[in-house]
Amino acid sequence: MTIARVGRFAWFGALAVAAIAVILRPAATSVGPVLAEITTGLGISPSVAGVLTALPGFCFAAAGALAVTIGNKLGTAVTLALGALAVAVGLVARSLVGNEVAFLTLSVLALFGAGLGNILVPVFIKRFYPRRQSALMTVYVVGLTFGATAPGLVTPLVVNGPGGWRTALGLWGGVALGAAVPWAILAVRERRRAGSAVGPRSSIRSVLGSRRALGLALFFGIQSMQAYVTFGWLAQILRDAGVAPSTASLLLSYNSALGFPAALVMPIVVAKSRDLRPYVVVFSTFLATGFLGLWLAPLSATILWVTLISVAGFSFPMALALITARTRDPHVTGSVSGLTQSVGYVFSGLGPLVVGILHQLTGGWSVPLVIIACSAVLLLLGGLTIAKPGYVDDDLVRTS
Repeated sequence: MTIARVGRFAWFGALAVAAIAVILRPAATSVGPVLAEITTGLGISPSVAGVLTALPGFCFAAAGALAVTIGNKLGTAVTLALGALAVAVGLVARSLVGNEVAFLTLSVLALFGAGLGNILVPVFIKRFYPRRQSALMTVYVVGLTFGATAPGLVTPLVVNGPGGWRTALGLWGGVALGAAVPWAILAVRERRRAGSAVGPRSSIRSVLGSRRALGLALFFGIQSMQAYVTFGWLAQILRDAGVAPSTASLLLSYNSALGFPAALVMPIVVAKSRDLRPYVVVFSTFLATGFLGLWLAPLSATILWVTLISVAGFSFPMALALITARTRDPHVTGSVSGLTQSVGYVFSGLGPLVVGILHQLTGGWSVPLVIIACSAVLLLLGGLTIAKPGYVDDDLVRTS
């Protein structure tokens, strides 16, 4: 008997999904608002600060490569409970340490725990809510978006109070500890039930022969790169073009705010639409046009360029929803989730780093902006492959 088939626990599983979704991003996004205070308080050098900002993408990628193996051995719910606990311990402990090595180490722990959740929550949804996966994926993506946005809103309210930046970071560890509780309960139930003691037998290598899986990995990777470049550099690009600092900050907040309608709409669109290729064409076109606009005429229609880039970001919840929508077997879902997100978060780590290097080498934003705009071609190619009707499972049958 699965968790979802026990009526009184169906709602509890949905609550657990919502709770863990909220804690999968603060490990990454809570640092930015107090980065200056952290570097001063711990004596962190600019180069180490650069490593800190690149950690989320690389830690998420590492977790993506290992999550399905860990889930196979321990079970999906058990692994998610341990992941949430790792986030809680890492976030609380790093807010208390006094040196950069300990801070970085504990950040890796928290980010790796969050990375396990990135991969295995879609697997949990596919296994236990196959008939409600659209609704649960909506809950999941909205939770991710809230967790990514909330630190930027909450930090100004607490950073000047008792504990300063340490409180601003540590409070998310308390939230993560609360999220671990329902997963601990589900983990106990999972271990007690025959046939559920281990998670789905998944392997990233098993889906490398699927064009759809590779297409989704490319699609997720390019949109991740675009998103993290936007998070990290958009405000500076605008400021260097002549936009007032306050306006640049407001436009970045506007970009983040559009993540909420994206999270609400795109899982439903994916569930209702058999062929998603028109959406891929639109998002790719908007991505290229937005970044080219920032290059050619940043001040003439700034809000338009930022809006186009933001709407192109609707490809993120679309990609997450496609992990479950384009797979039948939960085993395959786990494999596709691991492949897609491990590749995607490598892109998200490299993207901002490469953009920063190119900006420094060229002394301007022209080359980085043109390269990002050209990457829309790869977004289009990957998206068209996975957005057409069909399932990854069918590719695997043909290649077996």
